[in-house]
Amino acid sequence: MKSPAKDKAKLKKGADEDSFRVLKHDINNQLSNILLALEQLRYEIPEATGDCLFYLDSIAMSSERINTLLKEAE
Repeated sequence: MKSPAKDKAKLKKGADEDSFRVLKHDINNQLSNILLALEQLRYEIPEATGDCLFYLDSIAMSSERINTLLKEAE
């Protein structure tokens, strides 16, 4: 006979996994928007200053790091 506590724990774990999957999906969507906007900025500012390039590169590196963390969490 199955324990009600074990069944409840399984349901909670499944719900947590579903919530995490939805969260990852939502983060990936926003990350895609950030990366697309970043590429558009690089295109629209062809003669960017060193500071501007630094900030654009920082955004790109941070975005890639977030993407890597999401992939590692699978």
